[in-house]
Amino acid sequence: MKVKIVNKSPFALPSYATGQSAGMDLRAFIEEPVVLEPLGRVLVPTGLYIELPDGFEAQIRPRSGLAVKHGISLVNTPGTIDADYRGEIKVIMVNLSSERFVLNPGERIAQMVVARYEKVEWDEAEVLSESGRGEGGFGSTGRK
Repeated sequence: MKVKIVNKSPFALPSYATGQSAGMDLRAFIEEPVVLEPLGRVLVPTGLYIELPDGFEAQIRPRSGLAVKHGISLVNTPGTIDADYRGEIKVIMVNLSSERFVLNPGERIAQMVVARYEKVEWDEAEVLSESGRGEGGFGSTGRK
């Protein structure tokens, strides 16, 4: 699938690291390092603008390496880029560790996964069919 992209950053276009990768790394389009204090948040530009076809979205997800090594994640994960959005892709990063984190220009900050989605047409009802799980949620399947 071809997707139009405008890249205002000096960095290469997002690409798949391996043949089986689902996500492409996004990079911080910042001029100088940014310090992210413990429990601090920052909105990081990428310099990227995309035009997705109807029926697709781009999901912005945390990078596992940043999470496990530094406690860095994304506040609204996954973030959603809708097909009709034409603004710059920006990433809301959060430092969940007890140590400050320095974000450098061009650093890989998130993954972007392009995915198809379906539109829902509601079928209003008075009751729902029975299932094996029923109303169980939030740990109801537990350890067995």
